Amino acid sequence: MATADKNAYQLMTTAELDATISELERKVDDIAAQGLKLDMARGKPSPEQVALSRPMLDMVTSETVLVDEGMPVDNYGVPDGLPSARRLAAQILGVDPANVVVNGSSSLNLMHDAITNAYVRGIAGCKPWSQQGTVKFLCPSPGYDRHFAVSASFGIENVPVPMRADGPDMDEVVRLVESDPQVKGIWCVPKYANPTGVVYSDEVVRRFATLKPAAPDFRIFWDNAYAVHGFTGEDEPLLNIFDAIGEAGGGNLVYEFGSTAKVTFPSSGIAFITASPIDMVDLRSAFAIERVSPEKFSQLAHALFLKDLDGVKAQMARHAAIVRPRFELVERKLTEGLAELGIASWTHPKGGYFVSFDGPEGSAKKTVGLMKELGVIMTGAGATWPYGVDPHDTNIRIAPTYPSLDELGAALDVFVVVVQLVAARLERASRA
Repeated sequence: MATADKNAYQLMTTAELDATISELERKVDDIAAQGLKLDMARGKPSPEQVALSRPMLDMVTSETVLVDEGMPVDNYGVPDGLPSARRLAAQILGVDPANVVVNGSSSLNLMHDAITNAYVRGIAGCKPWSQQGTVKFLCPSPGYDRHFAVSASFGIENVPVPMRADGPDMDEVVRLVESDPQVKGIWCVPKYANPTGVVYSDEVVRRFATLKPAAPDFRIFWDNAYAVHGFTGEDEPLLNIFDAIGEAGGGNLVYEFGSTAKVTFPSSGIAFITASPIDMVDLRSAFAIERVSPEKFSQLAHALFLKDLDGVKAQMARHAAIVRPRFELVERKLTEGLAELGIASWTHPKGGYFVSFDGPEGSAKKTVGLMKELGVIMTGAGATWPYGVDPHDTNIRIAPTYPSLDELGAALDVFVVVVQLVAARLERASRA
């Protein structure tokens, strides 16, 4: 068993280590002979989860009255989204429906739209970001690769900020936001964060709410993607950021996003955005240039199917029954195969879609590469850091939801062996 400061391989004699490596290489050869084809690359709902929403397909038919609280569903108009859909979105986020726009199926699109507005038109009467020279975004890391890709696509400089067990390193966030006017935003997944599963503590949320940015056009991009995605039966509460801002006497600071992408149908859900009343005037003006009104049939179907927050919670309880055993399997396999060796650590989320795994320094690329050779596809090493550069090459995002339990178990068995072999080889190389 590993000691507190040394792992099991470091405690072995060189002869013992060589014998261990030989045995692990034999196991890898046996795995290679199986010709596996398994995929854990993205956090996708399983087919069983997607099937939960099939009844929604029957909600809008040729017989359905295509009017929602007096608003037309089958014609132009209602640019903010159907009243019933806005109310549903507001209940999910815990905000006033008057400050919600429901549009499209992808919250990532809305994030891109919000940055486009800032980049081309500017925020709060400030110059467009495109005319301000270097613009920076803070990126709590490990974090969500698609967030980082959006800001990078505009030429914005992504600046990593360490993630802690209760959220981003707020000392660093406060220092950068309040001292550097080039810092215009920060990416946040505040509940069951991607990939760590962290829920931001009340203290972290309040520190965000009391920020005094050096840039008047700084905004927090609060992607509450997993607001209702607990799977243990004991949902971890997240302090409402707008309530915290109100208590602090603040104003225009946050853009919050959400969607039903992993509540109903991925890519065919509804997406929504909320902000302060003043910021929403700005965003509505920008949205009006690019769209006359949103696609509303899906909004109506969602409102009829989910109805309200209680309906959403009931739907997510059904999801949890499918998801929970997969995360329990991850915990069991990693614990049984790696815990006593002392060569890795991982998170223990109570919601969301991922487990964040850290192996020895310099191991992530080797691990993911060998997994691919053995027929198991994982998220690319480094993806959880800006520009795909993990400074210590340790972090791997495990996405257990899509494979069947049998497939997941097989993939995890391979993963444990590969992590062991990579760690043992790194220790052997250190002695050369």
